[in-house]
Amino acid sequence: MLNIVGKRYWYFALSLVIIIPGTISLVTAGLRLGIDFTGGTEITFRLPQTSQSAQLDSAIRSVTGNVNFVTPLITSGCPTDCRYIARTKTLPRAEYLKVLAAVRSSWPGSQALSQQTTSATIASQLTQQAIIAVAAAAVAILLYISFAFRNAPSPARFGVAAIIAMLHDVLVVLGIFSILGVLFKVEIDAPFMTAMLTIIGFSVHDTIVIFDRIRENLGRRTSEPFEAIVNHSILQSFVRSINTSFTVVLTLLAVFLFTGEAIRYFVLAMLIGIISGTYSSIFNASQILVVWHNHEISRFLRRSGEVSPAKAG
Repeated sequence: MLNIVGKRYWYFALSLVIIIPGTISLVTAGLRLGIDFTGGTEITFRLPQTSQSAQLDSAIRSVTGNVNFVTPLITSGCPTDCRYIARTKTLPRAEYLKVLAAVRSSWPGSQALSQQTTSATIASQLTQQAIIAVAAAAVAILLYISFAFRNAPSPARFGVAAIIAMLHDVLVVLGIFSILGVLFKVEIDAPFMTAMLTIIGFSVHDTIVIFDRIRENLGRRTSEPFEAIVNHSILQSFVRSINTSFTVVLTLLAVFLFTGEAIRYFVLAMLIGIISGTYSSIFNASQILVVWHNHEISRFLRRSGEVSPAKAG
C-alpha cells in the first residue's frame, strides 16, 4: 500500500518552497492593487473597428500615462459597432475630455457610452470588507468543522488543520499574484476577492471529504495506529479528489485561454487556488493531524533542547 503519510515532511518542504518566495514578495512589494481598491475610472467605448484593444490602450496612455487594462466586449455589432472597456486611474473632468478627444481623433465616429469612477474612500471600505469577509469565513469554518466532527477524538484539531491548509492556499495565490505584480504589473480587483473566497470554500470542502473518511475509519479500524488510518483514508479519497479537481482545472484552463482580459486574472486565481487546494487537502491537512496526534513537534523541541546544552558543554 502506498505510504503517503510517511513522506509528510517532504510535502511540507514542497509547500514551503512554493510559499516562501511569494511571502517574501508580499512583505517587500505587497500586492499591486487595481482601481477597485485604490480608486479609478472605467469607460465603455464604442469604436467602428474590431481588434483595437492595443491601439486604444496606447491612445489613452498617451493622455493619462496609466491604463489598468483595455478589453473588448463580445457584441453582435462588430466590426462596425464594437465595444471596449478601459480602466485607468481616476480621471478629472479635464483629463477625461482629453481622453475622449484622443479617441475620437484616432477613430472618427467613436463614442464613450458610459463612465464610472470609484473613489478612494469607497475603495478603502471595499478593502476592509474583503479582509473582514476572509476572517469571518475562517472563524465560521473552524466552528463548523469542530461541531461537525464533535464525535471524533480532539475535534478542534480537525478544524485547526483545515484552517492551516486553507491559509496555505491563500498564501500560495497571494504570493504568486504579488510576484506577477512585480514582474508583469498584474493588478488585483474585486473579482479577485471573489476568487479567494471561492478558493477557501473549495479547499475546505476537499479537506472535509478526507476528514470525514478519517472519522469513519477511526470507528471501524480501532486496532490500527492513527497514522495507518489516515493513510488508508487518503488512499480511499485520492482518486475522487483528483478527478473532481482535474475536471474543474480543465474547464478553468479553457476559460483562461479563450476569455477576455476582464476576467482573465480572476480565472487564473481560481486555477492556482484549485490546484493548491487539492494538494493541501491531500498532502498537508491530513498530515498535520498525524503530526499533532503523534506530538512530533513537542518531541522535536525537546530533542533540540537536549542537544543545545550538550553542544554548549
